[in-house]
Amino acid sequence: MAFRIDDMDRKILDELQRDAALSLDEIARRVGSSKTPVWNRIRKLREAGVIRQQTVLLDADALGFEACFFVLIRTSSHEAEWQAKFLKALHDRPEVQEAHRLAGDIDYILKVRVANARAYDKFYQALISEVRVYNVTALLSMEEIKSTTNLPLVDVSP
Repeated sequence: MAFRIDDMDRKILDELQRDAALSLDEIARRVGSSKTPVWNRIRKLREAGVIRQQTVLLDADALGFEACFFVLIRTSSHEAEWQAKFLKALHDRPEVQEAHRLAGDIDYILKVRVANARAYDKFYQALISEVRVYNVTALLSMEEIKSTTNLPLVDVSP
């Protein structure tokens, strides 16, 4: 069951999603509350697992990671041993920013960030040397149109 949040929690979470480095005083001012209640709510949201972590978003292009590939993977192996080996390979590679198991014709989709096509090929060769896959299709993102980590904090309660 999902942790129940109210409008004040949503306001606080919205501010934290925009900038987790805001001071408690600034968050309290923006949401129309005082510092202590805001701190208590943030603590409860962390304890409930609603807030998983606070981090910094880096500019991939500025750091030389100019190529973003979406990698579609089909496999003919669905055994637990293969899956464990595959998941370990994904977790061991920092180039993999996201990995999802899918329903449908494609088994997995990866978001892979690398410097260029040569770096992608190196990643690809290393991956297929570790785990057997039936088919791999790599799609190069030509332009990032929208990217966000923010969730749409609308009231989803019944």
